[in-house]
This record gives sequence, C-alpha cells and structure tokens, in this order.
Amino acid sequence: MSAGATPGQVRAVSIGGGTGQPNAIRALMRLRCHVTAVVSMVDDGGSTGLLREATGIVPPGDVRKCLVAMADPAREELARAFQHRFSFAGGHALGNLVLDALTEETGSFARAVQVCSEALGCVGDVMPSTLDNVVLCGVTRDGMEFRGESSLGSGPCALSRVWLSPREPRVYEPVVDAIMRADVVVLGPGSLFTSIIPNVLVPGVADALRRTAATRVYVCSLADMQGETWGLSAREHAEALLSHGLEGAVDVMLIHRPSARDMSVPTRVFEALTHEQVVEDALRRAATLEPGSTGAPAPDWHFRPVGVTDADVREIERHIPTVIVRDFADPRYPTWHDLGKLASALAGVISTCRSPLR
Repeated sequence: MSAGATPGQVRAVSIGGGTGQPNAIRALMRLRCHVTAVVSMVDDGGSTGLLREATGIVPPGDVRKCLVAMADPAREELARAFQHRFSFAGGHALGNLVLDALTEETGSFARAVQVCSEALGCVGDVMPSTLDNVVLCGVTRDGMEFRGESSLGSGPCALSRVWLSPREPRVYEPVVDAIMRADVVVLGPGSLFTSIIPNVLVPGVADALRRTAATRVYVCSLADMQGETWGLSAREHAEALLSHGLEGAVDVMLIHRPSARDMSVPTRVFEALTHEQVVEDALRRAATLEPGSTGAPAPDWHFRPVGVTDADVREIERHIPTVIVRDFADPRYPTWHDLGKLASALAGVISTCRSPLR
C-alpha cells in the first residue's frame, strides 16, 4: 500500500480494467488526487489467460497496467520493463510473470501487488475487486450465451446482461473501505460489460457505491471496438450500467460528442461551478507528469462512435442528475479520451464534491 492521502488531498477511486483505466488514473493524478484503482478480475485473454490456465492465478494483466500508470517517473525503466513482452515465451509480459512468481512465493496475490507497488514507487494503490477466481458470463440481446471474458465480444449483437461465476465471490474488503472514504469515484473509461460492470457485480461493491458520500462519475466510452456494445448509444450504455446494480448510484456522466460546447447540458448551478476559470486554475495547480506512460496506442481509424442525441441526454438525466457532453477525443487517436480534456472535466466535478475533502 502507498502512504495514503495527505491532509487536504482528494481521495479518488478509479473502477475499471483494460486499457482505459490507466488513462483515468493519469487524469486523476494530474489533479494531484490520491488514487486507488479497483481492477476487474475477469480477464482471460492473451498472457493473462495463459497464466490463469497454467497456474490458477487471478488475472494479473490489468493490475500490471495500473501499477505502471502509478509508477514513480524516476523508475521509468522498470515500469517499461514491466510492460515488456517476450516473443519467445508465449508473449508474456514481464510484469505478469513477476506477479505470478510473487503470488507463488508469498502465497497471496494481494501481497504480490504490494511488493510490485513498492518496487515501482507507486504513488497510489491498486486493488483487485476480488481475490476469488471468477469467470465472466453473458447473454446477447438475441439470447446467445457466452462464457469467458474473451468470448463475450464474439456474438452477432450487443450484450444484454453479464454475471459472474461463481455469482457471489468474496469482495476484497479494502475496496469497500476505499469507496466509502472517497471524495470522488470514477467508473471507466473502458469496456462497459467486461471492464466496468464486473467490479460492480462483486457483492459489496455496488452497495458501497450506493452508500458512499463520494461523487460518482461514469465516463462513457467514445467508440465501439468490440461486439459487446456494438451499436449501443450513450443512453443504452447508461441503462446497462444502472441495470447491473447502480440505479441511483451515479451522479455524473461524461459523454463524448464531437465539437460539443464545453458545458452544453449540465444544470445552471453545475455550469457556474465548473466555469472555465475554475478548471484552468485547478489544472494550473495540477501535476502534468504522466508516471509510467509507455506511449500512445497505435492509431485505429476504423471505429463506430457511441452516439448521443439531445433526447438521449434528457432521458439519461432522469436517472443521472448531471450529464456533461463535450468533445473528449484525442485528435490523434479518436477511440481514446484525451488526457487533458478528461482531467479538465474531472477537475470541474471535483470542485463540486459533496463529501468533506480530506
């Protein structure tokens, strides 16, 4: 574990997994938040999948990515090494192998994460949502069932519902404590059904999100890259999230729309509180360093944007009080949130947090 938040420092919890969560972590770190990353434990593809099958370890890959995102910049070489993949060893990432070895040596995946965090000089905490070995299952909108996270995007249409097997894994208790003590909780960005929702399905997580005094923010995906949400609008993304246990537990939703004006939809009160000057001041005070960054993703010019209409926004506001519609895309990589734009929006949200900031 890290040393924890300093007096007056905003406590932020990032909930997700995959490639999107490190972006949320870096955006929050720009704002000098103390970040706790809660990571989904359902990945079963690539190096992670091979290790799960061979050794029975819980998925290390997304945990590794979050550790690298939080690494001390003075240990950049080690952070890069953690991401290094061995072509002669099944494509395994070094960090995955280290986490696997440490789990075996210490007898605890949580302890393995802590040792790696100390080695990388991480400035936040990384926590699995559960230490139980779980499998993600799902059913598409036309009734086809799939078992295993890596298979859920292979159906002919978008998913309708997902669940864990076993259905009630034990929550990693420090996760509940982190959510209850947080000032802001950020869900996403990331794959809705395979990165965000699996955390919520772990018993205790959704309940903590309903009870916490933190401001709860859902960052909607920019684009469809997998079959799991193919063709779903931003409204349908919100409906799916809420139907998996978070009805009444999301305060703010960030939605991408090209060329949208900064605060085109929020209430007058929120617009006043997140005036451009407030955001600029917050960012001026924030750190601009991006610890552990290993470069931008390769460009992908073939994608299907997640659509949103004014009618969608009005419908979403019936369930989520504040909806912020902006152009969040990185101009170079249009399927990724721009780090500065995401940090800017989160700075405005944090300025309105209802919890007593520590």
